[in-house]
Amino acid sequence: MKAIVLAAGYATRLYPLTLHTPKPLLTIAGQPMLNHVLRALAPLRQIDLVYIVTNDRFAPQFEAWARSQAGRTPFPCTIINDGTTDDANKRGAIGDIHFVLQTQQLQDDLVIVAGDNLFSQPLIGFGEYCLARQAPVLGVYDVGNLEQIRHYNAISTDAEGRITFFEEKPAQPRSTLTGIALYFYPRASLPLIQQYIAEGNNPDQPGRLVQWMYPRVPFYTWRVPGLWFDIGSRESLEQADQLFRQLASDRSQPRPTDTPDSHGT
Repeated sequence: MKAIVLAAGYATRLYPLTLHTPKPLLTIAGQPMLNHVLRALAPLRQIDLVYIVTNDRFAPQFEAWARSQAGRTPFPCTIINDGTTDDANKRGAIGDIHFVLQTQQLQDDLVIVAGDNLFSQPLIGFGEYCLARQAPVLGVYDVGNLEQIRHYNAISTDAEGRITFFEEKPAQPRSTLTGIALYFYPRASLPLIQQYIAEGNNPDQPGRLVQWMYPRVPFYTWRVPGLWFDIGSRESLEQADQLFRQLASDRSQPRPTDTPDSHGT
């Protein structure tokens, strides 16, 4: 199994923070955001290689990150430069997925995650669920607010978790359940990604691929545990930083079993 981390955006909404630093390398709780993304994926022991796809402007910074993290990440990482230089010529998220599939000649099960999606808990069970389904899987999260979901997508599922409805940025959302940028595509489904691009469909926003694919093949969902952050603003960046600092502090606190007993042993 391979993984792709989408990190080729220019994050103009976060200027000036991202003028010279790619969003996934901004610091959250003292570490690059990308480190937290990879840590969340760590339970997926099936992954043997992670491709981090970025653009020509930020590729050197990701290469420097990779050198600094050598031997310290949960998986070996390879940086892929998609050759783009700004928003005007970017490939888009689906275009970048297709670019990696083509240039790396991938023919393996594939996990895809956005480099600016943060999870408060490791994605335990995601890999096993995906392999058991042997069908495309979308990570989902309940935002709990119909107004907020207008900025994302709205989905409905049947009793087995199979998608029955999917709409990007719904004007009249039916539920508060949204699909996030966490995907599994078994190797048998990879030709559909190539077909999507070959037909001239919109190469941006990876949810569009889900919307196109779910009527064609069974497409299932997996509920993300804990809290999820889509880092798109200074506010969300600061909220995530506070949460991850608190989580790190909680982990550093000794548990009752770590302390000596009443006899001092």
